[in-house]
Amino acid sequence: MSIRFQTVGSLLRPADLLAYKSQIQSRDDVTYPFYADFPGYEQCEEAATRAVVAQQIEHGIAVLTDGEFSKSLWHTDFVWGLGGIDRYIADHGYWFRDLDGQTPYETRRDIGWRITGPLSGHDHHFIFVWKRLAQIAGDRATKLCVPSPSHIFGEISWSDQIGGRDSVYADTDALKLGLVEAYRQFVQEYAAAGGKILQFDDCLWEMFADDNPNSPFSGGAIDLAGRELAAQFIEINNTLIDYGHSLGLTMWTHNCRGNYASRNMGAGSYAKIADLFFQQMRYDRFFLEWDDERAGSLDALAALGAKPSTEVVLGLLSSKTATLDDEARVRTMLDRACQIVPRERLYLSHQCGFASCDGGNELTEQQQWAKIDQGQRLAQEFWGE
Repeated sequence: MSIRFQTVGSLLRPADLLAYKSQIQSRDDVTYPFYADFPGYEQCEEAATRAVVAQQIEHGIAVLTDGEFSKSLWHTDFVWGLGGIDRYIADHGYWFRDLDGQTPYETRRDIGWRITGPLSGHDHHFIFVWKRLAQIAGDRATKLCVPSPSHIFGEISWSDQIGGRDSVYADTDALKLGLVEAYRQFVQEYAAAGGKILQFDDCLWEMFADDNPNSPFSGGAIDLAGRELAAQFIEINNTLIDYGHSLGLTMWTHNCRGNYASRNMGAGSYAKIADLFFQQMRYDRFFLEWDDERAGSLDALAALGAKPSTEVVLGLLSSKTATLDDEARVRTMLDRACQIVPRERLYLSHQCGFASCDGGNELTEQQQWAKIDQGQRLAQEFWGE
């Protein structure tokens, strides 16, 4: 075991749990968290969680999760669990790039969020999920992963649910206030339940990188509207980060460019967003994606090297592939990163979880654990701890 190797959070689900998940995604007459609609589902989820926690311990993972076995997608379930939200099956899913890099690839379609009342974070199902994890984990460290408030603000504010005659929120400013308050309620109840580490997962920052061909701002400097939106994202996240800190929580973030069935959504280098994401976000630890060339040069780490209390998890390994990673490349990049950020503030991981959606990436559980074991060994060799 090396404390220097970390996992982002999600792990491949077993077949019996996936059998329930596949039923859920095709039905709009069921209510989150779906336990009452599918006899045996809750018991299956708990048994699978106990098994995956035991596997994480066996493979030396230092900070445990429930494998995100309670989730359908990395962010949808959290939103479904908010008061004032109804789930529905949309006309289409999210669009990713297929393995050829060009062809559109459609995700599952049960991604809809309908605002039916003021948003609330009270009594969220994720608190139950974390308490179950903590009970199974005993005295071992655990974390809970939820979507960043800025990501959810972005997705909802671009919908047609804001500002209409029958809308709950008259404009995006009202939505922002309501969403921040709902998150504040959730964060307070997580801390009160005994949670210690809260991780905000975030996938929208790359749209502010003008070298991202999939960004609305591609091909030139980010315009005033883009800068104003980025400023709102920063304000929203930092408000919740600061609140978490005030309650004694350790606040982490994970950033990626899409991870669905081994497909990706976009590009954009960290250098282009370092002044926004790295310099202005007040997180304690950043999980970053550097498994391929899309993230650009490691030189962008200089913006974090100047923040002496901030830790960096380098996602140099790939959760998308079935084969083991190029160890020479990883060692070379670790050596380079240590020239920018002190070694004692660095960690190693895969660029993302192995199953950001419940279907997971295109590899087997055996291959997943082999890749985790490789990461453990590389970290032990590099740091000696």
